[in-house]
Amino acid sequence: MTPVPRSTLWTSVAGVLVVTAYAALAAVQILVLNPLAAAPGDLSLDEVRAAMSNAGESLMPTTVLGILGAGVCLAIGVAVVCVVMRAHPIVPAMTFLAVLMGGTPAYFVASFGPGMALADTFGISGADASPWALPLYAISALSAVGVLVGAALTSRRRGPAPATA
Repeated sequence: MTPVPRSTLWTSVAGVLVVTAYAALAAVQILVLNPLAAAPGDLSLDEVRAAMSNAGESLMPTTVLGILGAGVCLAIGVAVVCVVMRAHPIVPAMTFLAVLMGGTPAYFVASFGPGMALADTFGISGADASPWALPLYAISALSAVGVLVGAALTSRRRGPAPATA
């Protein structure tokens, strides 16, 4: 039985940690930073939540954490499969970049309900008021570039496909 390449193991561990950090920042942005920035006046987070509750609204933390947690579960699954299959390190690297690339759509889905709840409660826009979503967008965009560059480099290394007759 051949051992798991160390680089595959470390790439998998790093990938899970980066995806988890992304999800954690997204959760803090949705549930803490954006409500504090979006609510008019100088309200504390407890006051924002109380006002939302009085208006029959919520930040929907269970839904937010469930959506973002799905990405973390996906990352763990990728790591397990790559380690068990003894994949070349490029496989988990590219796959984790693809998972991070999907972080922005996941962030949008997770933040839509809380954003609308803030908008309904305070009569404001449901858009991000905190700038901390920008690093999430940047990471996803850079990950997309990484997938494209990785695909180009990988296909170049393998050479052209054999001609068929």
